[in-house]
Amino acid sequence: MARYEMSALDIAPSGGENSAELFCEMGLMYATGRGCPVDLVSAHKWLNIAAIKGCDRAAELRADVAATMNKMELVAALRAAREWMTIH
Repeated sequence: MARYEMSALDIAPSGGENSAELFCEMGLMYATGRGCPVDLVSAHKWLNIAAIKGCDRAAELRADVAATMNKMELVAALRAAREWMTIH
């Protein structure tokens, strides 16, 4: 897990479509448990960041993930995305 997040941190300042797609893939990874435990908060966080960076697919997936989360999980995911965007 940390390897993916470190890779995202390395390319984040460059922005662009490639990073949005990477963040979308990270969201899918956490949403489906591909190579890691399912973590809807992290999934929503990365899909939200991808959507902010212009990935339309991520915005659709983010809505699907949000529909399965409770309010506290959603608040935590939004806070995590906001904190990440503030730092990067």
